[in-house]
Amino acid sequence: MPIAQEFSPDVVLVSSGFDAAEGNPDPLGGYKVSAKCFGFLTRQLMTLAGGRLVLALEGGHDLTAICDASEACVGSLLGLQEPLPDDVVMQKPNANAVRSLQTIIQIQSQYWQSLKASSGSVSLSYLCAQRRDCEETDAVKALASLSVGVLSNKTLSDEPMEDDSESM
Repeated sequence: MPIAQEFSPDVVLVSSGFDAAEGNPDPLGGYKVSAKCFGFLTRQLMTLAGGRLVLALEGGHDLTAICDASEACVGSLLGLQEPLPDDVVMQKPNANAVRSLQTIIQIQSQYWQSLKASSGSVSLSYLCAQRRDCEETDAVKALASLSVGVLSNKTLSDEPMEDDSESM
């Protein structure tokens, strides 16, 4: 998402095969992504391109998985929000996924500035990463709201401009 946000596309096209959905055998996907998670991912993509999002069903192997995931995605497009279960938002990512993401960030951060802030949150659960982002944003806002004033012991008569005007 950081790259997609920085790129700022005009439209998002998604080829939806749902091979990663729960119900597909391991050789095809094996990721066991829930239908609710596909709906959540759709909502995330809807924040891009002013919500201009095209989901194209490109096939699949498990009819039940395709139906459930498609229904969740269409529900998200219609504005229905199915919250993810607590155990899902608190689940840490797979170690192999973390290593892959760290490699991707290392390479792609040369081209995408937004990835530099993401490198520290790759191994965190979704909820912990969101909390961290909020805390960092709050800290930046707090620092930005501070005004720096210079205290001075000078009185108005000590101002050089006033001295110049009196001498004229």
